[in-house]
Amino acid sequence: MKAALWSGLLAASTLLHAETGVTDSEILIGQSAATTGAAAELGKGVARGAAAYFDQINKKGGINGRKIRLITLDDGYEPDRAAANTKKLIESEQVFALFGYVGTPTSNASLPAINQARIPFIAPYTGADSLRNPFNRHIFNVRASYRDEAEEIASSMAKLGMNTINVFYQNDAYGQSGLKAMTEAAAKYKLTINATATVQRNSVEVAKAVDELVAKKPANAIFMVTAYKSSAAFITAARARNFMGPYYNVSFVGTEALVNELKQDGSGVMVSQVMPSPYNAIKPVAMDYQKVLKAADVNTVDYPSMEGYLGARILVEGLKRAGRDLTRDKLINALESLGDYDLGGFRVKFSGSNHNGSQFIDMTVLDSNGKIRS
Repeated sequence: MKAALWSGLLAASTLLHAETGVTDSEILIGQSAATTGAAAELGKGVARGAAAYFDQINKKGGINGRKIRLITLDDGYEPDRAAANTKKLIESEQVFALFGYVGTPTSNASLPAINQARIPFIAPYTGADSLRNPFNRHIFNVRASYRDEAEEIASSMAKLGMNTINVFYQNDAYGQSGLKAMTEAAAKYKLTINATATVQRNSVEVAKAVDELVAKKPANAIFMVTAYKSSAAFITAARARNFMGPYYNVSFVGTEALVNELKQDGSGVMVSQVMPSPYNAIKPVAMDYQKVLKAADVNTVDYPSMEGYLGARILVEGLKRAGRDLTRDKLINALESLGDYDLGGFRVKFSGSNHNGSQFIDMTVLDSNGKIRS
């Protein structure tokens, strides 16, 4: 009787001290991302790549006997919905960590709840400064920043002899972050920004922007900080006004989704990438990515799912290093211990004072057949 009572007390004590979102058999991970609306292909892609890798880990027994369960809530790429989702994931679903959020405005709207809960926020799909400065112990950025992308694009323009640029940007925190990044990069490479124009988030009303940037104040090139539907609408309308480009997009645009929207209008459009090519099976990281997707019966190979897959790999490595007695603080410490970590041709560098894992940038161009070429 006493032995049974003692065992019961021990079990109760273990439950009382267990970390939120962690049981003997499961680790709960939360994600808010667009799976409907104008940025749906990005959210679905990130979730698809992450789920495929988590599935592989779970089939092998999980991490210290615990399987990972990813809970994805749709926010439609709207900040208010993302904030509500974050509150639900933390308070109702009681997840252990947050992962793979898609977008600057949605991530920014979630920050107050993240900071209050002191919950790890890993691999957001955004390059905004707001998630990098000031340093936040709970945020781990896997991708390069919009500053890194803008500098690479400005450098490329300067090498081609361009001296003027126009900027088409989304009228929210994402677009403003990209505009600021390009303003600084343009000054460094002696490019003049002739004009700017905006589009509302989740809108394709681009006529005024095309008139301003193409008809009234044309420049050598157009730099775009918008999602794929509005980018495609702008490019198609601008081509109809006989502006052939070049057009430069940052990675968030979603390259494959942009190709699908543009159809035959994609030739010469350039996109900076912050992930290694998912198509280049020469690199070990791409080979493993393709193998993981195939094992999960996923046939769609693209940049968003590559980013989800890589973010999942980094999270899993942190969970492994954190050990059986898993806590949020131990996960943070474990991720900081990664140092200079090679995932097979893509490296991240984390430390106690730096949670910005990568500055990797690759420039790709779309050809007349809709192919993506480095």
